[in-house]
Amino acid sequence: MTLQGHDSTVNSVRFSADGRNIVSASYDHTVRIWDVASGKQLQTFRGHTGRVFAARFSPDGHTIVSCSGDGTIRLWNIKNGNEVMKFKSNSNKIWDVDFSPDGKYIVSGSQDNTIRLWDVHSGIEKKQLLGHSRGVLSTQFSSDGKMIVSSSSDKTINLWNVESGEISKQFKGHSERVMRAKFSPDSKFIISCSLDNTIRIWNIETGMKYCTFKDTQIM
Repeated sequence: MTLQGHDSTVNSVRFSADGRNIVSASYDHTVRIWDVASGKQLQTFRGHTGRVFAARFSPDGHTIVSCSGDGTIRLWNIKNGNEVMKFKSNSNKIWDVDFSPDGKYIVSGSQDNTIRLWDVHSGIEKKQLLGHSRGVLSTQFSSDGKMIVSSSSDKTINLWNVESGEISKQFKGHSERVMRAKFSPDSKFIISCSLDNTIRIWNIETGMKYCTFKDTQIM
């Protein structure tokens, strides 16, 4: 099956928790929802004025969060397609976003080297996590919401303690920017991919590299 409708590069896709829908984010400035069974486009969210880099379902499946090169994070009502809230960052590009497991917070990674925590209900920025020396390309909460993993153009991966806002571990080894770093479902490992054409798995407890997959072209 092929899902067609975007007018430009599709930068991000993600399944809903129940596996019935897919959310996609595109350089055409839109976010779209698709029905997996039929391939039908169910909803198009318009409002971003720049490329949309990522979009994620909320844990309860009622809301979508998206981030863009227009420097905003936006919440969307899935049912009616309306924009619920807009978060404005100081950065001109926000590369990635993720909901906390309880749906109360959003974490974002930006071109200005910062990771920010936002309160979903008030739209207030609660905390900044500072430690990367270049743009933050990906962010994700752990399954228990106590940790955040981030990857950066500075070639590092950071593991953060959400409560303290401090780096608990840093993973080094990639020789180029790290495009993505994500937790395993049990949050015991991190998988990362980089422009150095490798995929690496890291053991969170030891902070050591577990294995490396080479000769992989990462776009």
